[in-house]
Amino acid sequence: MRTKRFWLTLLMCALLWLTVTSCIYTSPKYIDTDKTRNVHLIVKMNQGDYWNTLRLGAEAAAREFNVNLTFKAPDTESDIDGQIAMVEDSIKEKADVIILAASSYMGLAQVVDQAAYSKIPVISVDAEVGSARVRTYIGSNGYEAGQKSAERLIGLLGGYGEIGIINFTNSSQSGTPGLSSGIDYGARDADEREKGFLNYAARFPDVKVVQISYTTSNITDAEQLTREMLTNHPGIRGIATLNEIASQGAAEVLESQGLHKIKMVAFDSSPSMMELLQNGTVQATVIQNPFSNGYLAVKCAVEAIEGISVPERVDTGTKLIDLDNMLWPENQKLLFPFVR
Repeated sequence: MRTKRFWLTLLMCALLWLTVTSCIYTSPKYIDTDKTRNVHLIVKMNQGDYWNTLRLGAEAAAREFNVNLTFKAPDTESDIDGQIAMVEDSIKEKADVIILAASSYMGLAQVVDQAAYSKIPVISVDAEVGSARVRTYIGSNGYEAGQKSAERLIGLLGGYGEIGIINFTNSSQSGTPGLSSGIDYGARDADEREKGFLNYAARFPDVKVVQISYTTSNITDAEQLTREMLTNHPGIRGIATLNEIASQGAAEVLESQGLHKIKMVAFDSSPSMMELLQNGTVQATVIQNPFSNGYLAVKCAVEAIEGISVPERVDTGTKLIDLDNMLWPENQKLLFPFVR
């Protein structure tokens, strides 16, 4: 009964926000909405709440600005070649603009240069790409997000204890702190989150990051890595997970094994994560703003087509959500932008 009341309250808040914001998002007068533009949105993966919400934001802007939006994504975040082929296809199909959430910072750089050579603007969303030809980056600051995660987890632990990190890259690897060779720097956003976390944790001499594991875009893999981490380091007091898949996998292990003594700070805001916050398996989660990422990417794409100058970077921010603040009206805008 308590759970039903909880979700009813969330739904009512989200619907109220949707009613208000439907009156706010109006087309700027300087954009001609009588003209149709062809924009291709290529993201890392065709599944997951984060990417679905980003797509919803893009679709909302597409309706507003009269954009014909083509959505493309591989089955997994590790399919870099598949993403490259999708960008190449978009070039051949003469897209007006390509919006790209790159799975690899350097792996997608050359094909982005090819798009620019073909006079197709490229907007980078969520994850940066190593090309100087990108018009703008729209997304959060990964380093700051990692710092927020570390600050909350170390606070929960009282400033001491062993910590494990589940991060994400393009291949399943595991390593120990300080071994940079264990990180796939193709996933630059993952690297920035990890660096932010470790640099903050380094301020506390009684905190020890005992293991960092790297998962693919697979919840089962994240679960297995979590079990291995707990076996290798039975004294772990806290776990930080740095993306949605890692968070769901690690939380499933803690919940199934009843390990509520281990504190966990997650990443992103899937519906299941909200339930895990409520039942105490997860104490906090760092959330991004995928709806705004998608919306602003399409808006900037239209402006680029019109020859309007766009900012070099648009930081859509992150916020740390816990059981105390998740029902605040301003946080409902971030947690439930997709309610129709």
